[in-house]
Amino acid sequence: MTVRVGTSGWSYDHWDGVLYPPGLPPADRLARYVQEFDTVELNASFYRWPREASFASWRRRLPDGFRMSVKAPRGLTHAKRLYAPEAWAERIARSWHELGDRREVLLVQLPPGQQRDDARLDWFLAALPWWVRVAVELRHPSWDHPDVYALLERRGAAYCVMSGAGLPCVLRATAPFVYVRLHGPDQDWLYGGSYSDDDLRWWADRVREWEAQGRDVLVYLNNDGGGNAVRNARTLRWLLGR
Repeated sequence: MTVRVGTSGWSYDHWDGVLYPPGLPPADRLARYVQEFDTVELNASFYRWPREASFASWRRRLPDGFRMSVKAPRGLTHAKRLYAPEAWAERIARSWHELGDRREVLLVQLPPGQQRDDARLDWFLAALPWWVRVAVELRHPSWDHPDVYALLERRGAAYCVMSGAGLPCVLRATAPFVYVRLHGPDQDWLYGGSYSDDDLRWWADRVREWEAQGRDVLVYLNNDGGGNAVRNARTLRWLLGR
């Protein structure tokens, strides 16, 4: 089984002196990132879906064994709220093809105000090609229901396990892989704070439990402020013996 730990995004000015040498040009940040981590979650795609040529470029630039997860565009998740997803599904599939063997998981984050709609979620998942692995971040509490988890399991989609950002932390595994997003422990600052070593030991135990079930595990730290995501990812990798 494969366990990977990385961060949500990689190009942050405030990571200078934490992951990047001060003054490192932004264009060189990814090359430095891949020296230490073997996965990353692309978040810029949420705001503007990259050109297919960009995915092909990442395929060439990323080293063997490295995997990139990609956040679905807000045009699909927040503007259309998964309605009539066919055009986006086709576009995503073309991009996924260009990313080739560097692709990992498509993260689909629904807005916190979007309430449960099993039929719409099922239609969307059915529109994606079978070879696109997908994790769904369901932020509204109405989605916390056994029938929703059964739907995800039937479609082979992962329920995104969340921590922080005022979101429910539900430890459910619905696919052959588990997708975890750690948004930060600070209750007053969105995506802020640094997880304590005890917190990360607890998460390391959860990762081992999922691994023992025969599942791959992906963990992404999203508390980027002050370089906390880098430090926490390093600690979690060390705790897991990676």
